[in-house]
Amino acid sequence: MIKLHTGGKYFNSIMATVMALTSCTGSGSQEASRPPDTSYQKGSFGYDLTFLKQYDSVIVLKSDNENSQIIVSAKYQGKVFTSTTDGNDGFSFGWVNYKAFDGPLDAHMNAYGGENRLWLGPEGGRFSLYFKPGDSMVFNNWKTPAAFDTEPWTVTAQSGSSVTMQKDMSLVNYQNTPLQIAVTRVIDVLSAGDINRNTGLALDPGVKVVGYQTTNTLTNTGKAAWTETTGMPCIWMLDMMKNTPSTVVVVPYKNAKGASFEAVGTTNYFGEIPADRLRHDDDKVFFKADGKSRGKLGIKPTYTKPVIGSYDAENKILTIAMFEPEASAKYLNQEWGTTKPSFSGDAVNAYNDGPLEDGSQMGPFYEIESVSPAAFLAPAASLAHKHAVYHFTGEEKALDLISRRLLGVTLNDIQNAFK
Repeated sequence: MIKLHTGGKYFNSIMATVMALTSCTGSGSQEASRPPDTSYQKGSFGYDLTFLKQYDSVIVLKSDNENSQIIVSAKYQGKVFTSTTDGNDGFSFGWVNYKAFDGPLDAHMNAYGGENRLWLGPEGGRFSLYFKPGDSMVFNNWKTPAAFDTEPWTVTAQSGSSVTMQKDMSLVNYQNTPLQIAVTRVIDVLSAGDINRNTGLALDPGVKVVGYQTTNTLTNTGKAAWTETTGMPCIWMLDMMKNTPSTVVVVPYKNAKGASFEAVGTTNYFGEIPADRLRHDDDKVFFKADGKSRGKLGIKPTYTKPVIGSYDAENKILTIAMFEPEASAKYLNQEWGTTKPSFSGDAVNAYNDGPLEDGSQMGPFYEIESVSPAAFLAPAASLAHKHAVYHFTGEEKALDLISRRLLGVTLNDIQNAFK
């Protein structure tokens, strides 16, 4: 998604420019892309697989039951495009931006979609990777580095259920610090036993699940240490999913009784999230993710729990992402501008897409995101960030038990959050 952390007066004009540009650069009408020659229904895994094969020799990884599958692309950002619990005929969970594939490349960023991709941060701030040193942080100067926007990754190992990809990057941050970086990304499709162990669940036989874990390792391959003076990157994981009018994101957080929610969360990345789209108490927040109103939520590392999830009541899909936050670590602020403290960032985020004032829209989709701490790395040192994604489908009674166990809320709580 386009991450424009303005939160202020420039937002509407910037986003209008974004959508105008993407409309002229391969992100126009849905009919502009090539529909796949397939008998699979649109929205199915087989449809997306056939579509993506027109552009890339994608990698399909499968679990031990063969029905749980994911599509990985080394060409497009080393990402997981989508997944399913039911083979080619099953529902395709990831959001694929079909209209972006016919090009030409966008000068600012290329939003192909995909339910799990790796970017590097920070986007804004004193150590930004998206603005040249000295440039004002406005849209015309904003550019996603090609190293993780358009350049392919190299596959270094592959099996039926796992793939390892590697990418060397040479970047320069806003402090004019050269950053020599190597990133290794291991994606493993998980067996039912793996999922039970990782989540602490004993899955009901009637529940279908696809789960995969990504292990993302960033190494300083330069000759100088990354410090508070030079700046440093962080790992940024973004999961783009399809939404429905009923989709709600749930972000559990550590009991913040006595603290104002303003100290716990960030709700004004794109201007304040409307009150009727956000509900919270002392240990969780519900965020309406229906694709009808653009907004982004973040939780500070001190309060972040290692899980975020969503529920689509229309399709009975419970989605969970698990990661490893560090409460005492420093997280980079990613908002555009240089006035906020550099290490005041969030550790977990959720984004809901929505239309612009002129009615145009990239999605709809929603995102759940996790971020690593700032990478204070000496030469040859590494930082790893794990991020796992699970989609559960089945009867609501069984899904309710999973939601209670992992998110601490019932499905009834989620479905009634905005009624």
